[in-house]
Amino acid sequence: MTTALIVGTGSLPRALVQAVPVRPLIAAFDAFTPEGVDVDLRFRIERLGPFLRDLQDRGVTRVAFAGAIHRPRLDPALVDPFTAELLPPLIAAMRGGDDGALRAVLAIFEDAGFAIAGVGDLAPDLLPGAGFLHGQATQTDTADVARAATIVAALGTVDVGQGAVVQQGLCLAVEALPGTDAMLRSVASLPSTLRPDPAQGRGVFYKAAKPGQDLRIDLPTLGPGTLHLAAEAGLAGIAWQAGHVICLDPAAMTALAAELGLFLWSRP
Repeated sequence: MTTALIVGTGSLPRALVQAVPVRPLIAAFDAFTPEGVDVDLRFRIERLGPFLRDLQDRGVTRVAFAGAIHRPRLDPALVDPFTAELLPPLIAAMRGGDDGALRAVLAIFEDAGFAIAGVGDLAPDLLPGAGFLHGQATQTDTADVARAATIVAALGTVDVGQGAVVQQGLCLAVEALPGTDAMLRSVASLPSTLRPDPAQGRGVFYKAAKPGQDLRIDLPTLGPGTLHLAAEAGLAGIAWQAGHVICLDPAAMTALAAELGLFLWSRP
């Protein structure tokens, strides 16, 4: 089975390529450059039809998606007749939010005869199972994680975000369009008068997939950089939904957690 990996920006494409036993064909949107990955094929949304035919001609039978992609501006002058038939449902879905747009993208590729693979299919080691990678959570931490999980689930039902920071039951921040890094930096910048006494619990960051999310695309992602930002925000640790969140380098994250004094909990 020949696999094409359709990549965006960020560290995930490289981590995934390094984790799979056979290098896939790498295809990238014309406007996005992945980190540390050589691109074999570039394409534009306006030329999606010819791109699908090109994949078929190259013997590709399975596709996977990795990396961040911002919604591109479409140039109507570049749209070919075949792509013109594909775009209306995609554009309509994009107006309804990220989840709808992603489902529309998957439908286009499936209708073209491609199987869709998720990170769990290609590199299951990047999706840690339940358990602590490092450290332990206190009773207060455990309660904060449970509270954050409830908040994230509520956010997910309206397609807003996949993460939240909670300290002693108080929600300090939620993830929205600016992303995880911006959220954690905002927590680090909060004045101490707005935060509880850290001696009673320093707070946690929790991340999870949205309820009902298609696990083949756009899974939440954590990496070493997330740990640095969590430490700068004064948090006790990071927890996530086991089997539903990508860890870019679990071994490096575990070593770094020990250095920074953070617990890492893949929560069932």
